[in-house]
Amino acid sequence: MLTVGDFLKRKGNTVHSIDPDSSVLDGARIMNEFHIGGLTVVENDKIVGMFTERDVLNRVVAKQLDPAATKIRDVMTTPVVTCNEDCDVNVCAADMSSKKIRHLPVISSETGNQKLVGMISTGDLMALNVSQKQAQIDHLHDYLHGRS
Repeated sequence: MLTVGDFLKRKGNTVHSIDPDSSVLDGARIMNEFHIGGLTVVENDKIVGMFTERDVLNRVVAKQLDPAATKIRDVMTTPVVTCNEDCDVNVCAADMSSKKIRHLPVISSETGNQKLVGMISTGDLMALNVSQKQAQIDHLHDYLHGRS
């Protein structure tokens, strides 16, 4: 079983976040700068929302709101679905699929500690799946050719 924590050790645990009183324009600029599709909204070291490309399209552009004047808190997604770093990656993937979410903040597994320790995305999970499938193909190829 591959845990989310183990996966983050390979992937890295960088999380880009934003304050809920920042503007949508600031959030969009951060997402563009880092080529990411979502930001964790953090206030007083607590996760209070997620701000994603979908929020920009559905809650700002479609409603013709001014991104420079609209605060993240007014258009962010809440409540936030999170996972624990001890969770099985496949369980998190199934949860993300069933809830139709693309970004999943990872919190510490320490009791009583809701510290943000990473982020996984559907893109991360897809890359993991591809690498696992390639390893399986390589193993089977070696087996067929007597190299295992």
